Amino acid sequence: MVKHNNVVPNGHFRKHWQNYVKTWFNQPARKTRRRIARQKKAVKIFPRPTAGPLRPVVHGQTLKYNMKVRAGRGFSLEELKAAGIPKKLAPTIGISVDHRRRNRSLEGFQTNVQRLKTYKAKLVVFPRRVRKFKAGDSTPEELATATQVSGPYLPIVREKPTVELVKVTEDMKSFKAYDKLRLERTNERHVGVRAKRAAEAEKEEKK
Repeated sequence: MVKHNNVVPNGHFRKHWQNYVKTWFNQPARKTRRRIARQKKAVKIFPRPTAGPLRPVVHGQTLKYNMKVRAGRGFSLEELKAAGIPKKLAPTIGISVDHRRRNRSLEGFQTNVQRLKTYKAKLVVFPRRVRKFKAGDSTPEELATATQVSGPYLPIVREKPTVELVKVTEDMKSFKAYDKLRLERTNERHVGVRAKRAAEAEKEEKK
């Protein structure tokens, strides 16, 4: 509540708001410009994929997002080693590398190693100079049939969990979960005391 004999607040803000309104009538032209830029880039980087280098599958950070998978910054050095790809060769054949990343789960490690192996099997390496083939370059037959991949390459898709249906038995119906939980909590609480008593009883028997 306003106290004392002050002026009643009647501030007039947002004056001349029409002068500061931003309009976006150039969006259709921007859409065309972006499409043309994408086409030019695709021609420039041919025969590499238009979506850029291959990225690893990683889990999101924090408890809120860690169940979701997304594309990471780059493959770890351990993953590249397991897939048999030298770390200096990887960026030259369209594989992103992140030397700071660490593998903290076996499942994630195996997923990314398998991803690298799949990419390696499908990879077509063009020679740097025409008709001067080196070790690791693809054959002329493969080069003739190679096409530029547009859009995401090996897209990351989250697997849907499978639900297994089970018939409810009489044992399940008669099982009392609350009583079982109380009993286990009691056992956990008294585990130290019971161990101490058992040790003392054993000492008494030896005497």
